[in-house]
Order: sequence, then structure tokens, then C-alpha cells
Amino acid sequence: MQDYVYGNLRAILFNCWFNMSPQQFLQLGPVQLEYRQLPGADPSRPTLVLLHEGLGSASQWKDFPLRLAQASGCGVVTYSRQGYGQSSPVTLPRPLDYLSSDGPRELRQLLDALQLPQVVLLGHSDGASIVLAYAAANDPRVLGSIALAPHVIVEAQSLDGIRHTTEVWHQGELRERLARHHGTNVDGAFHGWSDSWLHPDFSLDDLEAQLACIEKPLLVIQGREDHYATPEQLVVIERQVPGPCRCVLLDNCRHFPQTEATERTLQLICEFLERLPA
Repeated sequence: MQDYVYGNLRAILFNCWFNMSPQQFLQLGPVQLEYRQLPGADPSRPTLVLLHEGLGSASQWKDFPLRLAQASGCGVVTYSRQGYGQSSPVTLPRPLDYLSSDGPRELRQLLDALQLPQVVLLGHSDGASIVLAYAAANDPRVLGSIALAPHVIVEAQSLDGIRHTTEVWHQGELRERLARHHGTNVDGAFHGWSDSWLHPDFSLDDLEAQLACIEKPLLVIQGREDHYATPEQLVVIERQVPGPCRCVLLDNCRHFPQTEATERTLQLICEFLERLPA
């Protein structure tokens, strides 16, 4: 009964999020990006800009953006990167360094277009890796960065997880579920992710090297039972990042801290925001 009530509550919050933040589009040259924006309760606070995972989109954050806005008082922006959701399609194959090149470049264009004076970046999985790459540029608009389940090194566990997901994809049901969010982008979204990661020349060496340039505060959260990564990701980040950095390994959590350990993740994020320099 409790699970039923909780599920209904999350559905109500999800509908609220969609009603309060209607789908919009940004034109960045020839590329159109889908985005949603929630105003903050306190306009003096920074805007949280959320970057989705490798199979994600603006809509797949579910009710987390609304809960984040309510807990923090900050405005929240989510967007679908090119090739995802209802954004413009992307030409495949993606460059193998897309996490440290295309992703950060597109993020800068989005920040420029939205004219956000102060932001905190928050990414999940692939999106977290892009956040780390962008944080290395030390953009003065970025007060701090939050990475949920990031990848900074390629591990056997990551590749095994992607191979398993690829097997599930070929069975058909996963494609149908993802198509509800990605529409005609669904095949490009999946193969742009899986084909890149499983390419024999795929590497995150450039991203790992960029960690040494991150000066602004950083919060990293990973689930102890993450099936796409091991805690070695946190070890590398803590060793390489010279700026203020807090890494947290959550028990009873896999690859999605925002949905599998929501309350603790929100608490950690709010604590991080409160400690940011004014």
C-alpha cells in the first residue's frame, strides 16, 4: 500500500513538473534543442542545469527537477542534447571523444543562449562526465558542479553493463520504452551511446586529464552497487581534482542516485549548495 501511494505521489509530481515547465526549444545555429525551465523560489540563487545520461532526455528526469527546485529554492533547467528527446538528430557515428568535446561545446552554447548569470551544473552518468569536462574550463558563471555516477575511466564493469543493455535493446522492449521519450531519435540515441562506448578505440583519457583543471567546488555521488562502474571512479576524481571536492558512496543504490536514493541525494545537493561561496 505504501509503495502504491508513493508511486501515485511521484506521478502527481511528474505531471506538475511537466505542467509548470512546458517544453520549449532553443535554436543554436542549425541545431534545435528541447528544454524545460522551472523558476526558482529565490531569484538570487543560481540556476541548476541538469545534463541527462547516455540514454536520457529532458523528460526522463521524471519528478526529480521539481523536487530539486522545491528542496533548494533554485531554478532548474533540463535539456535534451542533440540526438536525444525532441532535439535535432545527430549524425552517427559520434566522435569517440564526444563527452569531452561535443558535450561541453553544446553546454556552453546553451548557457550563452539562456543568458544564465550564475549556474550550478548537475549531470548523471554521461551527463556527469560532460559536467566534469566543462567544470575544467572554470567558466565564471559556474559556481560549482555536481556529478551523479560519473565515468572518468573506462572499466570492464562499464563495458559489461553496456553489452548487457545492448542485448536487452535487441529484444525490443527497451527500444519501445525509450521511443516514448526520443521519438524518431531513438535509434540514434542508443547507437550513439553504445557504439561509441563499445568501440575498441574508445577512451576517457582526455577527460581524466581535464580533472586536474577543476578549481570550483565539486560534489560527486555514486551508488555502491552501481552496475556500470566501481568506486575506483571516485578514487580517480579525488586524486586528480585540486579544488574542493566531496565524494560520497551511497549504500543500497545502483546507477541512479536521483531515483534510487532520492532523499539522501537531495540532502547532499542542498548541503553542497549552502556551502558554495557567495
